[in-house]
Amino acid sequence: MAVILNLETATTNCSVSVGENGNILALKEDNTPNYSHSEQLHVFIKNALDTVSLSFSDLDAIAVSKGPGSYTGLRIGVSAVKGLCFALDIPLISIATLESMAHQVGTGTSDFIIPVLDARRMEVYSAVFDSNFNQIRETKAEIITENSFSRYAETGKTLLLGPGAQKCHEVLKHTHFDFMNDVIPSAKEMGKLSYLKYQKSDFEDVAYFEPYYLKDFVVQGK
Repeated sequence: MAVILNLETATTNCSVSVGENGNILALKEDNTPNYSHSEQLHVFIKNALDTVSLSFSDLDAIAVSKGPGSYTGLRIGVSAVKGLCFALDIPLISIATLESMAHQVGTGTSDFIIPVLDARRMEVYSAVFDSNFNQIRETKAEIITENSFSRYAETGKTLLLGPGAQKCHEVLKHTHFDFMNDVIPSAKEMGKLSYLKYQKSDFEDVAYFEPYYLKDFVVQGK
């Protein structure tokens, strides 16, 4: 048996779940326009554990969404999980944010699943998965044009999902494209993924683990 705490802070959704053997026992999350992770994350962790009458000593590992995503959000989540793993002396598991998002749709829903997170202007963070959630193209930052993802749409039904799907919808016109704009990263989908990694002892080095920013942090001028 493995009880795993899952933290998702890559976007505006502050999300925490507690899973046992891949099954979600408790979920606490709040998606607000402004990032509130610094105020809410530790409160949500306590609430989620209290909901199922568990304490930190009952945890076997803690998983965190590693990115890509918001620089600040990722830093908050990773800092929290590293501190807890150090204090509790338990493993740290990282889950790719886009992979977790892909699992919000059912198997066989589309030939290709492309989670897209909004970046600046017409840019998105994206990865491509097949209908069985196998990643078939690397994660990258890219500027959306009318030819983006065309190789997949020409082959089969292609679903774009996530906060970046709206800007894609405005540009991509192939009939094989479908869009789900309301999907956001959540700790709910992390439960099965983190348990699979736990079974394989696929752990991160707590001392040296860093979020997957994908791009350098840029301070925006006023």
